[in-house]
Parts: sequence; structure tokens; C-alpha cells
Amino acid sequence: MRELFLAGRRRVRDVWIADDVEPGNVVGDILQLAGEARVRVRTVPSSALRAEARSEAPQGVLAHADPLPEADLDDLWRGDPERGVAPFLVVLDGITDPQNLGAILRSAVGAGATGAVLPQHRAVHVTPTVAKAAAGAVEHLPIAVVGGLAATLLRAKDAGLWLVGLDGAGTTSLFDLQLGDEPVALVLGAEGRGLGRLVAQRCDLLASIPLRGAVASLNVASAAALACFEVARHRSW
Repeated sequence: MRELFLAGRRRVRDVWIADDVEPGNVVGDILQLAGEARVRVRTVPSSALRAEARSEAPQGVLAHADPLPEADLDDLWRGDPERGVAPFLVVLDGITDPQNLGAILRSAVGAGATGAVLPQHRAVHVTPTVAKAAAGAVEHLPIAVVGGLAATLLRAKDAGLWLVGLDGAGTTSLFDLQLGDEPVALVLGAEGRGLGRLVAQRCDLLASIPLRGAVASLNVASAAALACFEVARHRSW
């Protein structure tokens, strides 16, 4: 919740604190930030807060805020011009597990991604569970939701982005990519099935993660973390 206030991207209507919450640095920070923003703070029964939270283990505090603003694709193609940073997008093809989505968005922000693209259908979107798993990342990362992912990838190509799909069958090692500061979109497939056929065809190349042990594949969130930071390793800051 600290990130909700610090990012300042959406209006916070009020904050609820459970009557049995243990005082601590995090709660103190939230109360201070709420006070600075002139947001009303209410102390409520813990049972009422749990019922309102719509997520597991809400940790005794929640905020009511406006919905996350949806990013415009034309803005995502530009990256972060204020900092002179080329686009680094994470495009997700049908992630359905909210914990995985939250972890991927957290890794993307940590690696310096400038935006994310989610499909409108057959995929999880940003829910309270996703927001909690992302540990505040959703407040900082512009996210666009699109109707057709394959068509959106064509638009990304037209905008000058290099499309790198992560796929176990990819013939290029993730660690052999020559990225530099190229505008890049990292395309990640769904749990189990991976990239859809048409989405994979739209990619400029398919990269795989070399595995040395007995496991045949990595969880999509783990693979995304490796890929995001490999992209980050090639970029100047």
C-alpha cells in the first residue's frame, strides 16, 4: 500500500486499519502517507476488513482507491522518453494464475521494464491477489489490456520493437541474445501450454533458457524473472 501512495497514479478514497493490527514501521508509514495525502483512516473490526479485502491474509490494512489507469499502446511504444529509456515491454500470452502474474510484474518492475501488455480474454488481470503478489509493482508499471495479442504484436513490430518470445523449443539461448538498448518486447507464454502458435509466429526469434539439471522446464514466473534481468543486463542506465 505504501507504493499506492508513493506512485500517486490514482486517488485513494480511504484507508482501513484492523482494530487488532500490530503497530509497526509499515503501518506507521502508511498512516503518515495517508495523513500527508489527507486521506481518511478508519479503524474497523478485523472481521470486517477480512471480508472487504477480497484477498488472502490482508495483513490488517487496506485502501479503497480508483481503478488502475489503463495504458495506451502508443505510449508504451515510446518507452520512457523523460529518462531517455527505450521501450522494454513484457507481453503475457494468457497467464491464468494470479500469483504468477503478480510475481512476473514484480520482476518486470525490478528489471526496469517500461510497460506490460495483457490479453483481454482467457487470462487473469490485476486483482487484489495479483496486486499483493506484485508487492506494489502494479502502481508503477503501465499496463495495457488488448483484445488481440497477435495483432498487437504486429503493431509493436511496426513501432520498431524487437519481439523475443521465451519458449522451451527456442533455438537461441536467452544468454546469447545481443540486445543492447534496442526497443524490445519480451513475450511470455501461459502456464503449461506456453506461447500460442500465432503469437510465437509473430516473434522475431524464440529464445530458450538452458537447463542443466533434471527438470524439463521452469515455472513461468521464474523464467520471466531470469529473462527480464537478462534484458536488463544488456541495457545502459
